[in-house]
Amino acid sequence: MTPDSTTPPASTGARLALIDSVLALPFPAGEESEDSGVRSSGPGHHLLILRASQDFWDDRSPDLVEPAEQEIEAEFSAVATALTERWGEPDTVDLWPYLDMGGPAPEPMGQLCNLAGSMQVWRLPPGERDGERQGGRWLGLTVGQADPEFPIWLLAAVGDTATLPA
Repeated sequence: MTPDSTTPPASTGARLALIDSVLALPFPAGEESEDSGVRSSGPGHHLLILRASQDFWDDRSPDLVEPAEQEIEAEFSAVATALTERWGEPDTVDLWPYLDMGGPAPEPMGQLCNLAGSMQVWRLPPGERDGERQGGRWLGLTVGQADPEFPIWLLAAVGDTATLPA
């Protein structure tokens, strides 16, 4: 899967490949979003939908919602395990404080804090891209949902280290 694909990746390996491809991308100067909604980017961040459940507009019964939650959580665990093997144990970042900042939160925190309460974060070492040394980035992984009727999402975010608490 490429960063420009129109649907979330269908396997753990494809999700990891999408994460790798986005980690290599520069951050754009302005906000960008794919028509498909799988990836949005802006200054200092990328946000990915790695997996999406069905929506729950017609039926929010536990018989439908609980299996969807379990599938997304199982995939979260699979991706998190693979990322932990690469970069060690993640930190947990609480997203709720970003809701009460008194102004707009830096992206992607502004979007994430409206979808999830916390995320697992791996602080990545600085690397090289196009022959130039790049500053450090972080990779976050979380499960979120905009409202009970909306799909449950497995989300990955890449951001500049300046957007994380020290």
